[in-house]
Amino acid sequence: MAALVRPREGRMIGGVCAALARRFGTSAGTMRVVFLASCLLPGPQFLLYLALWMLLPSEKSPAATAW
Repeated sequence: MAALVRPREGRMIGGVCAALARRFGTSAGTMRVVFLASCLLPGPQFLLYLALWMLLPSEKSPAATAW
């Protein structure tokens, strides 16, 4: 399993669904559909998304090479 970090590429809003998809080996689109479907159920899904957006580190950018 990959580390749980928000990727720099493939983000829609905060990169949380893309990070979870990478972690669990599914596509980001599938994870987004699962999240949207879960929002129809009662619970704190939106608050959990916001918390993960703030708590998950962003993927490190590749180091720039100096001349």
